Amino acid sequence: MSAWIVAPILVPGLAAPLLLLLRQAPNLQRRVSFAATALLCLASISLFVLATDGAVRPYLLGGWPAPFGIVLVLDRLSATMVLLSGILASAVMLHVLNGWDEKGHHFHPLFQFQLMGINGAFLTGDVFNLFVFFEVMLIASYGLLLHGGGPRRLGAGFQYVAIKLLGSTLFLFAVGIIYGVTGTLNMADLAGRVGQVAAGDAALLRTGALLLFMVFALKAALVPLHWWLPTAYAAAPAPVAALFAIMTKVGTYSIIRMFTLIFGTDGGMAASIAAPWIMPAALATLVIGAVGVLASRVFTDLVCFAVVWSMGSLLVAVALFDVEGLTAGLYYTLHSTLIAGALFLLNDLIASRRGRWRDDLEPSPVMANAALLGGLFFLAAVAMSGLPPLSGFIGKLMILDATRASSSAVWIWVVVLATSLLVIIGFGRAGTTLFWKSEAVEGTFEAQRSTGRVAPFTPAVFLILGTALLSVAAGPVTRHLEATARQVISPQPYIEAVLGPSTQPRPENEVR
Repeated sequence: MSAWIVAPILVPGLAAPLLLLLRQAPNLQRRVSFAATALLCLASISLFVLATDGAVRPYLLGGWPAPFGIVLVLDRLSATMVLLSGILASAVMLHVLNGWDEKGHHFHPLFQFQLMGINGAFLTGDVFNLFVFFEVMLIASYGLLLHGGGPRRLGAGFQYVAIKLLGSTLFLFAVGIIYGVTGTLNMADLAGRVGQVAAGDAALLRTGALLLFMVFALKAALVPLHWWLPTAYAAAPAPVAALFAIMTKVGTYSIIRMFTLIFGTDGGMAASIAAPWIMPAALATLVIGAVGVLASRVFTDLVCFAVVWSMGSLLVAVALFDVEGLTAGLYYTLHSTLIAGALFLLNDLIASRRGRWRDDLEPSPVMANAALLGGLFFLAAVAMSGLPPLSGFIGKLMILDATRASSSAVWIWVVVLATSLLVIIGFGRAGTTLFWKSEAVEGTFEAQRSTGRVAPFTPAVFLILGTALLSVAAGPVTRHLEATARQVISPQPYIEAVLGPSTQPRPENEVR
């Protein structure tokens, strides 16, 4: 079964060039892309079930032993993230089939390349290949952001490309520095070697680690590196923005993986180097995101700032770097990804039914399917803002409970609860404007016809039901995530699985 570890990368990687050849046959291209996404989702489910036994499974490409060859690693964390990617991709694909893919010939190849990069980042066991999969993911995202054209997307695209190229450059510098002082980029091997770095190279090692943290913080939209996200996500097509909801989680995943496995408590002179920076930045992210939600005059902007706010909540938990914090953070990761995707898809459904008003938060004539859309908006707003009984409330309680023992617990609770109130007010005002105040405006819009074979509401409903399922199954989900957090916090089994059972922790002060 270990050979199946490559499936989440191989399936979209093979589908993408095939889809390029089929660009003159859009119906066939659509079917192939749908089949590839469905196969990817099935593979991610299989790998998730496989990882539930707690074993760490490496896959050595070409049979080359680690650390000399390319290695993919399946554990509870990577399997959970790949499954989340597959679920979100399936919902986005269903939404795309209603007509979005007809606005350009290359949507489906870019979509598959994007999935290849995302899943590769979750599964790789090598820092350089993490950089490679970042680049695959980012290059595809450039094209997806511009899908459909328009001056707004072009302007946002230039900004997005510039900031991501800067991040890629810093990533490459960090990789070079770390390789220069350790002689390896295999994550398991690095976990043992960082403790052996000579005292004279300690500053270089710390510099490389902090550069990596900056790159991952940029990807995770952590303040002050968050400013690109509202502009880029607001300009992106709705299904693309929904898929991008998993991209910020790639940054979070990388922080968790690198700063527990390599630069964790056993990281020698770079031990826990990122920990002091994450909590204050996460609290600032909460404030900026909540204020942005409250100040938004366009529904798309409101959702974008809600994503920033949710990343702040998530990273507050991650900053603890303990079992309780990571468990809460992982639960909130599942919740926030699903509900952010649902909100972007709902925004598209609402905007397409409001004529010239689109997604402006202004009263307009009553839209088609207003009752159904209003109900879906209410559920999504409840989930995102953290009100009971949906998963946002449970995730928020878990985060607050995990921070009780923190020396900054009072500040954390004040900021989390105060910003939650602002977000509730922001979503409440948006819903009132879109659905209640519109009833007083004369006129109506004709019912919209679906342009595809899939009911237009199905993908958003699917994702909202996912958050409801997280609430209903909170007990078993939390137990799985707690086991995941314990596995992440204890890296020795990961190291032994990749390098061999004879691997022993190296003395921290040993000189290379």
